[in-house]
Amino acid sequence: MMRSKADEEEYWHSSKFKAFTFEDEDDELSRLKESKQAVNSIRQLVEEDDDDDDDDTEKVSWSGEPVGSISWSIKEMAGSNQKIDREPAFPRIPTEPSTLNKSHSGLSLSSLFRGKAKSENFQSFSDAFSDSVRIYAPELRKPKSEYKDYVCDWSPEETVQRLLQGKAVSLEKFRSLQDKLLLLDFAVAAHDGNVITAVLIYLKRSLRKEVLFRELQSRQTALRHFIHYLTESREQKLLLELLRALGRTEDMALLQYKEHLSITDENNKRDFLKSCLSLPFSAEDSAHVQDHYTLLERQIIVEAADRQAERGGKVEIYQRFPRKASILNMPLITTLYYCCFYHYGEPEGTFSSPLNVRRTFKISEKQYFVTALAARAKLKAWSDVDALFTGRNWLGFTRKKSPLSFHRVVDVLQRNSAPTQVLQDYVALIDDAELRISLAQKLKCHDIVISTFRDMKDRQMLVAYRGKVEPGSAPERKIDDLLNNQQIRWKN
Repeated sequence: MMRSKADEEEYWHSSKFKAFTFEDEDDELSRLKESKQAVNSIRQLVEEDDDDDDDDTEKVSWSGEPVGSISWSIKEMAGSNQKIDREPAFPRIPTEPSTLNKSHSGLSLSSLFRGKAKSENFQSFSDAFSDSVRIYAPELRKPKSEYKDYVCDWSPEETVQRLLQGKAVSLEKFRSLQDKLLLLDFAVAAHDGNVITAVLIYLKRSLRKEVLFRELQSRQTALRHFIHYLTESREQKLLLELLRALGRTEDMALLQYKEHLSITDENNKRDFLKSCLSLPFSAEDSAHVQDHYTLLERQIIVEAADRQAERGGKVEIYQRFPRKASILNMPLITTLYYCCFYHYGEPEGTFSSPLNVRRTFKISEKQYFVTALAARAKLKAWSDVDALFTGRNWLGFTRKKSPLSFHRVVDVLQRNSAPTQVLQDYVALIDDAELRISLAQKLKCHDIVISTFRDMKDRQMLVAYRGKVEPGSAPERKIDDLLNNQQIRWKN
């Protein structure tokens, strides 16, 4: 609906808004007065709407100046002037009464300043700001002590103390060599292996190897921890460099020798052991490494020959007692037992001969005797067992002798199910009478028991033993003959 010219003139004269004209020049003082009146009207609206809050709250602008002050008004007017200068077009002032009605607005001036909306469909600035504060509130409420670990400049001693307490600290801030060494010294003084290891890991990462090795030479406790750490983490290369730098050549050689444990192929292991022979071992260790290489080389040769013979099926012993496992990588005594079991009668010049093994590896007489006895008794080769004990004295007479006590020989034979006649021959060679009687009774060697009681001239023990044998048996008749013999002078 278009207004008439008279109505428009009446509107401009009655309203506080004035039409724009190029001839009007703004008076600064009048504008300040109008701004003051606008601020006062806004303050009245805020005070009328604030029924719940009794405290007087001073309202400030985003710049921190009180709202309604002269400086604030001037800045507001200056900002509006700049905006007008930037917009040369004439402002369009809506004249419909509905647009000027306060009741249709979803927000009021008082609610804008108080952060409250009169409609539920709108969210005020203060509500949005409070929500953002609420999201970050747990982070803002953290105690200052939690941030202290990251912002404080701890000394090396304080850092070690915090490590002992299990608190997280950063070691990266210790840049100089002096600080790093102080950190290590305080860790060693704390006598805590975990702290020492943690500091050593940092030094390993931040120092050159030459510098680290040089400093560890004068710190034996830290050095032991570092060697243990490298061993557990299997950093063999760095550990070898460390031992070489420290001049510990024997330890370096032993460490390199242990690498053979990870080699599975026998030929590759043999070649590796051969290369280890030139390492700077001690005299004793060098002999062990030489024996290991020689033994593995011999085992490879014997294993290849025996596997071929077993497949051929022409050797009787492989048919009676098939091989249950390979001889490769077996210990020395196991290899000797194998040779005594499958190659006992071979000449000494062959690699598989037990005598050749004994001579090459300097096996003691007692160890060789026990191993050969167990192997031949397992095969029930009693003639070979008897030959082990046969010896000659200086007069040329043969007699049985053993580097092993005869009661232990009897135990070995009894475990391999030796016949009573064989057991009886060796039970009789036991020097101790009580032990001889005990073993003879246990193994039912009646002739040994009867002969021992006769030599002891103990008639009562002989009579008592007569009741333990079978009636009418040969042992009973032998006891009766001894009891009726008038030439024996019994002691009881």
